[in-house]
Amino acid sequence: MDDQSVVDVGDVRLAYRTWGDPFGSPVVLLHGLGASAASWEAAGSLLGREWRVYAIDLRGHGESDWPDAYDFASMREDVLGFLDECELDRAGVVGHGMGGVVAHLLAQEHPDRVERLVLVETPPPFPGAAGPDVPPDGPVDYDEAVLAAVNAQLADPDPAWAEGLGEIVAPTLLLAGGPGSTMPQARLQDMASMIPDCHLVTLGGGHRPHEADPEQVAQRITEFFTS
Repeated sequence: MDDQSVVDVGDVRLAYRTWGDPFGSPVVLLHGLGASAASWEAAGSLLGREWRVYAIDLRGHGESDWPDAYDFASMREDVLGFLDECELDRAGVVGHGMGGVVAHLLAQEHPDRVERLVLVETPPPFPGAAGPDVPPDGPVDYDEAVLAAVNAQLADPDPAWAEGLGEIVAPTLLLAGGPGSTMPQARLQDMASMIPDCHLVTLGGGHRPHEADPEQVAQRITEFFTS
C-alpha cells in the first residue's frame, strides 16, 4: 500500500506517493500530461519490492499546487527541488510522456543527480513530432491551463532540448508502445540514437504501457537498473 505526503519546493507544494523500503535505493516516477502519481500505482507498487519509489504529482496535476505557470524548466526545477528536500543525492528517474521530457531535461542540466534514466513513450524533442499526448479518460484531476501550455511547448520545443540529448551521461532506457501508440515510433528511434548510452525497447501496449502492462514495465525497469 502506498503512502501519500507533501513537500514544499520553492513556492509550490508537491504531493507524492511512496512505496518500498525507506532505506532502499531511490527511484522517482513522473507522470504524463493530464495524469498524476496515481497512474503509476500498479507499476510503482511492483517496483517498491526492490526500490524506494517516489511518484510525484507534477505542478498543475493531482494534489500538487496549480500555479498557472507550466513551462518545462519550472517542472524540471520542481523535481530538482524535490530531490533536495527529500535528501536524495542521486536517483533513478522514470518519466512517462510529459514526465519523460521533464526527466531528460533534468538529466541534461543536472547529470550528477540522475543515476539512470527511463523514458516511457516520451514526446521526441523535434518540431511537430510529439504527437497528441491525450489525457486519460474520466474525471479531470489537473488544471486545464496546463494542456495548452504543455502542448504548445511540445509542438515547438526549444532547440536546446534536442541538442542536450547528446549531453546525457546517465545510461538510458527508452520504452516505446508500438503501433497502438500516439507517439511517432520512428521519431522515438531518432531520439534514442541521439542519447549516447540509450537502449530502445518496444513493448506494445500503446501510449501508456505502464498502465496496460505494469508487470512487464516494472520488470524491464528493474532489469535495467540492476544491469
